[in-house]
Amino acid sequence: MPNRRQFLKNTSLATTGTLLGALGFTASSYARIVGANDRVRVGVVGFSDRFKDSLLPGFLTHQKELNFDITALSDLWAYRREAGAAHLAQKLGHDVKIYPNNDALYASKTVDAVIISTADFQHALHCIEAVQWGCDAYVEKPFAETMADNRAALKAVNASGKIVQVGSQRRSGPAYHAANDYIKAGKFGQITMAEFVWNVNQPGRWRRPAFGHTAAACQGSGCATK
Repeated sequence: MPNRRQFLKNTSLATTGTLLGALGFTASSYARIVGANDRVRVGVVGFSDRFKDSLLPGFLTHQKELNFDITALSDLWAYRREAGAAHLAQKLGHDVKIYPNNDALYASKTVDAVIISTADFQHALHCIEAVQWGCDAYVEKPFAETMADNRAALKAVNASGKIVQVGSQRRSGPAYHAANDYIKAGKFGQITMAEFVWNVNQPGRWRRPAFGHTAAACQGSGCATK
């Protein structure tokens, strides 16, 4: 039966690739963890659009085969927390426990691993929190915004012995590997300059829907509701 590490790999591949955390873990070291092949209870830290539209579909693709299930959700915002619980119940076919914050989630002792999809600047700190509570973690990109947070997380993960994986499709997406192989094979000849431009115009990606008084209060102020 596949272990958690294999699940995390397959889930992230389903969302177009991953960057594995280079934290010194091996399949043999992970196999020493008691119960590694039992049902893995997963908590969601932050019900974001990224989780809903990208990470959850990948999870659902592999959950039965690998014996994983989402059992809990933590989000500070009641609107997202309730929307997430309803969405997960519809997709999973059962209710999940909801918690108003991460401390309550971890203190419940009801999850073995978490999917962290909070704001960018929180990823590394929430990773530290997860492993210190004894949970494995899949962490959305970017992992951290400062080297101080990176180093603190690396130290915490190494000390915990937990498995951590960072999602980043441009590290293992097949298109990027194919381009890398093409270049290394010398098929472009000698490269003297490279220029890259990426223009994105997706209003639905950057604009959040209106949320009653919250949205009204923001009108004309330049703020965005997340």
